[in-house]
Amino acid sequence: MRTLIVTGTGTDVGKTVVVAAVAALARAAGERVTVVKPAQTGVAPGEDGDLAAVERLAGPVATLELARFPEPLAPATAARRADAMPVMAAQVVDAVRGLDTDLVIVEGAGGLLVRLNDLGETLADVAAALAAPVVLVASAGLGVLNTAALTAEALERRDVPLAGTVVGAFPEQPDLAERTNLDDLPIVTGAPLLGILPAGLGTAGPERVLEAARCGLGPLLGGRWSPDRCA
Repeated sequence: MRTLIVTGTGTDVGKTVVVAAVAALARAAGERVTVVKPAQTGVAPGEDGDLAAVERLAGPVATLELARFPEPLAPATAARRADAMPVMAAQVVDAVRGLDTDLVIVEGAGGLLVRLNDLGETLADVAAALAAPVVLVASAGLGVLNTAALTAEALERRDVPLAGTVVGAFPEQPDLAERTNLDDLPIVTGAPLLGILPAGLGTAGPERVLEAARCGLGPLLGGRWSPDRCA
């Protein structure tokens, strides 16, 4: 069983779309895929969360949500305000290890060091315990180089491997910063660029997502993209 941890340089950078794209490629290759969301925040009981979006974008995949909190806050804060039990790193690790599947994709909330609980545990602790590589989903524009570099440094301090970076929503007409960031992201993170997905993919159907994943993600994630073919 392979495990992949997906985090972002922030919120709304395309993590769920990247998770769905990787899941779609694995599913098309005949693998059994389970997507795990340790903590879903900002979604009320019975409403569709990120895992519903993954299923809509990737097609039928197994999913597992460990906790849900109604306010759109960091999981630790949302749990505290809801007077609910927070998610513990060991809980996530045990859940992943108990799965019978070929590929597990764990999607975090926000960035790497967003707290799961008031003990200060984060997705980085989950990745370290599972010895699983991390894929960093980055925004395209100005400011991302700093947050990407900080994330890479945090992973390095914890001896957690950074597999590389995916730009989660690249615009059709990129500006200067968006274009040059493609060259600079591997430099500041010390890890390769693993792909570029187009903006707007979050409203697409499974066939379009699979096509975009094949063209926009590199071989490490199951696709055919390569940096020398980058627009």
